[in-house]
Amino acid sequence: MAISTVTNDTSAAAAYMKKTTGLNKDDFMKLFITQLQNQDPMNPTDSTQMVAQMAQLTQVEQAYNANTNLTNLLTAQSNLTAVSYIGKTITAQGSDIQLASGSASQVNYNLGSAADSVKVTIKNSAGSTVRVLTGGSAATGNGSMTWDGLDSTGAQAASGAYTFSVTGVNSYGSTFDGTSLVKRAVTGVTMNQGSPVLQSAGGNVPLANVIGVGG
Repeated sequence: MAISTVTNDTSAAAAYMKKTTGLNKDDFMKLFITQLQNQDPMNPTDSTQMVAQMAQLTQVEQAYNANTNLTNLLTAQSNLTAVSYIGKTITAQGSDIQLASGSASQVNYNLGSAADSVKVTIKNSAGSTVRVLTGGSAATGNGSMTWDGLDSTGAQAASGAYTFSVTGVNSYGSTFDGTSLVKRAVTGVTMNQGSPVLQSAGGNVPLANVIGVGG
């Protein structure tokens, strides 16, 4: 089991606030102090304006803190969700296959509508087609095919990483794209630019790509 963590940087919230409102808490305080320093001694800023400006400062500060706290809360919740997947098998959007020499690999997919036939195209890391698998009719929803690890000539394909795509043909003879899926047993969680990534022997999967989980 492996879990990696990162420290949240609240400067991201300040940057977002600066982008959306044009200033952050520090900018507002500098403007306020500058105004007090440069007020006309013969006609100082009246208390009503000062109270209004202090109220604005408080609102800006509260907005800053609320945004930071919400970001931290959502990150923590997302991390807890990711950790709960350790030891479980997930189904996620993805098109990569890890082939071990002499073994078969299962390719999974989802069809948005029923198909009279299904075609799975497997490519190597250079983008060249290695094998095309053809299956019969398939219902709407999830399905799978088994790649025996052989290429189009009948020779054993080299061990390594491959990708695949899925195409269905409906009863009218029209083709449509299916969604490629991967199934992985989760062994740990890491972080990538603040977003959880699930680790497995078959490769890493971003938490955002997960569409199902099993025991």
